[in-house]
Amino acid sequence: MRQIIFLVCFCVFFACKENPANKHIAGDPELNPGPAKVEIRFKDCKYVLLVNKEPFYIKGAGMEFGDVSSLANHNGNSFRTWQTENGQKTAVEVLDEAQENGLMVTMGIDVGRERHGFDYNDESAVNAQLERIRKEVLKLKDHPALLIWGIGNELNLNYKNPKVWDAVNEISRMIHNLDPNHLTTTSLSGISQKEINYIIDRCPDIDILSIQMYGELPAVPDLIREYGWNGPYMITEWGATGHWEVPKTEWGAPIEEHSSLKAANYLKRYKKGIEADTLQCIGSYVFLWGNKQERTPTWYGIFLENGQETESVDVMHYIWNGEWPDNRTPQIVSFTLDGKTAYDNVILQADNSYNAEIKIVDFEDDAISYTWEVLHESTETKEGGDYEERPAEVEGAIISPKDGTVKIQVQEKGIYRLFVYAADGNNHSATANIPFMVN
Repeated sequence: MRQIIFLVCFCVFFACKENPANKHIAGDPELNPGPAKVEIRFKDCKYVLLVNKEPFYIKGAGMEFGDVSSLANHNGNSFRTWQTENGQKTAVEVLDEAQENGLMVTMGIDVGRERHGFDYNDESAVNAQLERIRKEVLKLKDHPALLIWGIGNELNLNYKNPKVWDAVNEISRMIHNLDPNHLTTTSLSGISQKEINYIIDRCPDIDILSIQMYGELPAVPDLIREYGWNGPYMITEWGATGHWEVPKTEWGAPIEEHSSLKAANYLKRYKKGIEADTLQCIGSYVFLWGNKQERTPTWYGIFLENGQETESVDVMHYIWNGEWPDNRTPQIVSFTLDGKTAYDNVILQADNSYNAEIKIVDFEDDAISYTWEVLHESTETKEGGDYEERPAEVEGAIISPKDGTVKIQVQEKGIYRLFVYAADGNNHSATANIPFMVN
C-alpha cells in the first residue's frame, strides 16, 4: 500500500510544499511521563515523522560523549548513539540527559559485525544476541526521550553473509512486539542496489532506511529512487569528506580539508543531499557532535579535543536556525609550509628549519591566538570508525611561534603532519594540517 500511495503522489511532488522543521521537544517529564508515540505517516505527498501526533523533522547529530546541552543550545532536537552502553553513561542516563535538554534519541543497539568476527551461521550466537537485545529494549522502551531504535551500524561494511539481514529483521520484529510506540531502522555504509534489494527482501519489518554518506551525499536523493527504495529514510552520518575520498600525497597520506573548506562542504552537501529531498527524507544526524581520532584528531569531529567549536558548528547552527550565530568561528584564507600547501607534496630535510604561515579572517575582528603541533602520521588506521590511538607529538619541532607564523624543525626521517589551531577567545577555533615527509 505504501508503494501505491508513493506512485500516486509522486506526480504532484513538485507541487507539494514542505512544512518547516518544527521545534518539538520531548517535554517536561511531569507533563509527559510515558513513552512518546512515534509514527510514520504519508501526508501531503511526503513521509512525515510524528511524535505524539506532531511533525518532527530530525535536526540531529551523532554523539557518543559530546555536550548534550550545546546541541540543544544550537537548536538541534535529537541525537543518535551507536550502542546502549557507551562505557561512561548508562543508556538510562543518556536518555535522562536528553530529556532534561528537550532532545530525543535514536538509540543505537550494538549488533555483531562480520568484520569483527561475528558468525551469522552460528544460530546459538544469533539467538544469544537477540536475547541480549530483548533485555535492552525492555529496559528502555518506555522512556519519554526515546525516538527510534537503531539496529546495528554499517553491518554491510566488508561482509559476505546476507543472513545478517535476517537477524536484523528478527530484531526489528521482536522490538515491535515488545514496543508498539517506536520505530526501527538500520544504518548502511553508503548505498548500493545490492543492499537496497537485501533490505527490501530480507528486512521488511524495518520502518526507516538509514544511509551514511560523506562526499557523495548529494547523490543520495537520486540513488534512493534509482535503487527502488520507496519508503522513508534518514541520513544517520554525514559530514567531512571521507579520508578514502580525498587526494593523497605521493607517499599515500590522505589530505584533510581545513576547517573552512569543511564548513562550506557541510552546507553544500546538506542543501543538495538532505534538504533537497522533501518527499522521503525525514531528517539527519551530522557526524560528529564531539571529537575523535580517526586518521587525525580533527578529521571528523566538529569540536576540537579541548571542546572548542569549529566552523562546521556555525553551519549546523545556520541550518537549524536559519541564521548564523552571533559570534562566528575564524575562517582560514591560506595555510602553507615552506611556501607550499597540503596538496603540493611537502618534502623537508632533517635538521633544517622551515617556515609555516596561516592567514585568518574573523567576522568580529576578535584577537586570534595560535597553537601549533607536529604529530607523527597515524599508522593505527582502522575501518568503520573503529578506535584509533592518537599519534604521538614530536617534541621540540615547534620553533619561534609568533602570531600566524612558526618555524619547524624535525630531526628524524619519517612522515608527519603540522597542525595549527586559531582560537578567537569565544570557544571557536579554525584548524588545518599539512602532511609532510622528512628525508
